[in-house]
Amino acid sequence: MNSLFDQTSIGNMTLRNRLIRSAVWEGMCDPEGRPTERLVNLYQKLAEGGVGLITTGYTFISLEGKQYPGSMGIHQDTFAADMKSMTQAVHAAGGKICIQLVHTGGQANPIQTGKQPLAPTSLTLPGYPNTPQELSLKGIKKLIRAFAEAAGRAKNYAFDAIQIHAAHGYLISQFLSPLSNHRQDEYGGSIKNRYRFLKEVYQGIRQTVGTNYPIIVKLNGSDFLKGGMTTEDALYVAQSLDDEGINAIEISGGTGDSGKKSPVRTRIKRVEDEAFHLIQAKQIKEHVTCPVIVVGGFRSYEVAQNAVNIEGLDYV
Repeated sequence: MNSLFDQTSIGNMTLRNRLIRSAVWEGMCDPEGRPTERLVNLYQKLAEGGVGLITTGYTFISLEGKQYPGSMGIHQDTFAADMKSMTQAVHAAGGKICIQLVHTGGQANPIQTGKQPLAPTSLTLPGYPNTPQELSLKGIKKLIRAFAEAAGRAKNYAFDAIQIHAAHGYLISQFLSPLSNHRQDEYGGSIKNRYRFLKEVYQGIRQTVGTNYPIIVKLNGSDFLKGGMTTEDALYVAQSLDDEGINAIEISGGTGDSGKKSPVRTRIKRVEDEAFHLIQAKQIKEHVTCPVIVVGGFRSYEVAQNAVNIEGLDYV
């Protein structure tokens, strides 16, 4: 019988239980992206509370990938002391901390970046506040390097793991979705090609941090959008990442454009409304060997315990 309070491991990272604090919006950094004392204190309190692994709010790997003011940045070395203060505070409280790396792509905010957003294809879509510029092959390679460099900084700052944000309609998710990716080159078309950007981001990070450092991917089990990424696409991506050696996959779903089509928008008024990505997470768990994390609407102990004991998921 699996329990929420089993000691487990993701790669070589030992966790005191199966509870993971998923990345959420905090907005507690200064205008440049430097973490503040208020944010450090939040993570310290979460560690003191006993959560197995804390995932930070999404952290931009390059300035043109920033979305909101108050977002955290790891695009330069300027914040090294502040980042180390954060990881030290969590470790002193007995916790582990994972940094989530993101480029928000077509959802980036020109007011914050001073630049036109970048995306796989220059399309005007409801979820994009501005029409983005299509990434060139040179630009794609530049961003792959930026992800790898950010991961190298994270390891140097003593983060216990990194998470690649490939969900929720941000840049990597935009590459995965046929709705936002209309490219005619090796990065567009089939799911194999649409997965290529994520694959190369993962490979670049792995080469930088080494074989023993834990890498997690946050992936949509479905975009819940007509013409978007399907669960069949997600299964292909998850199996491919598993083959590549990913240490864990967190299953979420939907984008900023999914609206009421996505269960994430459903208000949780009863137990039956909880665990709204469980179906997709279970399907993926059946096809991979790496640990699978499920997120989405958990409110009660019984539902969380059921996810790991009965449904076979590894983390909540």
